[in-house]
Amino acid sequence: MAPHPAPVRPRLGVLLSGGGRTLQNLLDRIGDGRLRASIAGVGSDHADAFGLQRALEHGLEGRHLKDASATWSWLSELDVDLVILAGYLRLLPIVPEFTGRVLNIHPSLLPKFGGKGMHGDRVHAAVLAAGEQESGCTVHLCNEHLDQGRVLLQARVPVLPHDTASTLAARVFAAECEAYPAGIAMRWHELSTT
Repeated sequence: MAPHPAPVRPRLGVLLSGGGRTLQNLLDRIGDGRLRASIAGVGSDHADAFGLQRALEHGLEGRHLKDASATWSWLSELDVDLVILAGYLRLLPIVPEFTGRVLNIHPSLLPKFGGKGMHGDRVHAAVLAAGEQESGCTVHLCNEHLDQGRVLLQARVPVLPHDTASTLAARVFAAECEAYPAGIAMRWHELSTT
């Protein structure tokens, strides 16, 4: 029997820890046709994450997942093609069947300003403290180390003279809104053509 061709639109499993801004961006991009994908479900390591409520409001399954075993079991049940970390703040050990299929976006130009504890405004404050002239975001594959997987793409933004962590964060997030859907499409193309 011949193998089934890869679907044109990958099924995404989204994992988050907070409010779900990145989830909302993906939903918007799917809704207006700029991202050819579907979201099979949204999981969180926090039962009270607003991102789960956001998922329910869009008719998606939202699930509180207490540990890595429950997470992988649920993602397998959903039959997802790609796992999308969207502000998910735990290191998730990648099981073999999902190797190369878990993506993350980080709000800096990795390898700079990545690793344990580097998320949100901490990243932007560190960029400013270091006197960097530019920042941006990095879409990368996940592996067993925080923020060290293969880089798929980066988007750069200038650091302006009077930037604060919040003004820089706003520009970086605007870049993320373009870069993450592009990175998802790029990785799916790689997987479906090999």
